[in-house]
Amino acid sequence: MSSKLDLDPALVARARELAARVGAPVVELARSHTTVSVERAVLRLAGVSGADPDGIPWVNRLVDAVVADVGLGHGVAVPVFDALAREQIMDVTLLAQKAAAGSVRFTQPTGRAATAARRAARRAVAAGVRRIDRRRAERDRLVKRYGDPRQRPWIYLIVATGDIYEDIPQAQAAARAGADVIAVIRSTGQSLLDYVPEGATREGFAGTYATQENFRLMRAALDESSKELGRYVRLTNYASGLCMPEMATLAGLERLDMMLNDSMYGILFRDINPIRTFVDQRFSRQVHARAGIIINTGEDNYLTTADAVDEAHTVTVSQLLNEYFAHEAGLPDGLLGLGHAFEINPDVPESFRLELAHALLARELFPDAPLKWMPPTKHMTGDVFRGNLLDGFFNLVGTMTGQGILLVGMMTEAVVTPWLSDRDIALQNVRYVLGAAGGLREDFVPAPGGFIQRRAHRVLGEAVDLLERIGEQSLLTAIAEGTFGIMKRPADRGKGLDGVARQEADYYNPAAEILEAAA
Repeated sequence: MSSKLDLDPALVARARELAARVGAPVVELARSHTTVSVERAVLRLAGVSGADPDGIPWVNRLVDAVVADVGLGHGVAVPVFDALAREQIMDVTLLAQKAAAGSVRFTQPTGRAATAARRAARRAVAAGVRRIDRRRAERDRLVKRYGDPRQRPWIYLIVATGDIYEDIPQAQAAARAGADVIAVIRSTGQSLLDYVPEGATREGFAGTYATQENFRLMRAALDESSKELGRYVRLTNYASGLCMPEMATLAGLERLDMMLNDSMYGILFRDINPIRTFVDQRFSRQVHARAGIIINTGEDNYLTTADAVDEAHTVTVSQLLNEYFAHEAGLPDGLLGLGHAFEINPDVPESFRLELAHALLARELFPDAPLKWMPPTKHMTGDVFRGNLLDGFFNLVGTMTGQGILLVGMMTEAVVTPWLSDRDIALQNVRYVLGAAGGLREDFVPAPGGFIQRRAHRVLGEAVDLLERIGEQSLLTAIAEGTFGIMKRPADRGKGLDGVARQEADYYNPAAEILEAAA
């Protein structure tokens, strides 16, 4: 795409150089630490499944038992597969059950025993990775068979009643009404659970629990819809919170197509420890890269707590950092759904032109990324007529600036739980705008040196200035000082810190070994 903003290529290059400088120490931190969720994800790939009578997954029980005996810093793969050999047990889930009962002890083997355990662990984990590979190939075949939506942006709609069996018919109805991507948002607070619930669930709050079985059921239902509609309908969930690596792994195993996965969201908005989050997000992105899953980042959330005009440059900085972290983990631009949002107060003079400038800046900085454009929520008031008009403006910006994924805004967004009729009206709004103005991007060219260009240049310049300041200290310090979303999160605090460990000299993670070899 030729530039419509006349951005300075040297300044854009400088921004990426600074993002890499800021991000590199965080990557090194992630490379030198592990977490309980990373280790649980490894064992899930090796075949551990199911839960005990109290609903606690066997994989949690197994990791807890290993940590109690030998600590976390060695990784769990070698102690687990050494115990399998010593106890002459063939099934790793059975080993987890015995460990939970206290009938198995774990050691960190050396010599030939360690070598044998490593080989066995790699074989088992490789089988799980091959299953992810098969699911990716399956997606490719179905997209080729049924085709992608004819238009961009893809229409992204949230469906989540709390009951997976109610979600399914609603999701299928939404697909018939024009939705290209169905997002099943999680039950309130699930991101703070340090385990993944098991089985099909019917009791979520303001969302539906993310479980492997719920993933499987919804994916199968949307495959039926894809066949019926003659276009592949994508499924989204969340790889965030305390179980980010496990969510990514389960998504790959069950062929989800997109996952919410931001490098800082859990830190800022869920008070999860920064080190825990950065370690988990790197591993989860390696899994997403292998599975061909599009990630959706969470910059839109910053604008719900900070002013969307004054802090616009922090969104750009976060996008640049998310891009760096994604590339380092092996994600190509085509899987990088960077987030931003239509959240400027509509009473601000020229608010629409400001939104155009911000959206077009994101589009030109990341021309090959399927950007995810988020609707207004912060300034929705309950006036449904005004809200529907705001959503129409949002939809218009989306098509004028060539966004990749457009989340359907609803006139009752952030006020009450939307009715089904609200969804229908919202989809009508999207369909009208895309139908009437879908090609407007071709004609829309900001005036040289005009308001939109000047605003975009200012935001980019402020982003570079901020990256330079962060580079003089560190990203962890910037987060602690409230740079993003005005949330202050120190690196030595936050939920999940006790589940982080520095890797020992003999640390071994067969999943990371396999994923990095393919990057």
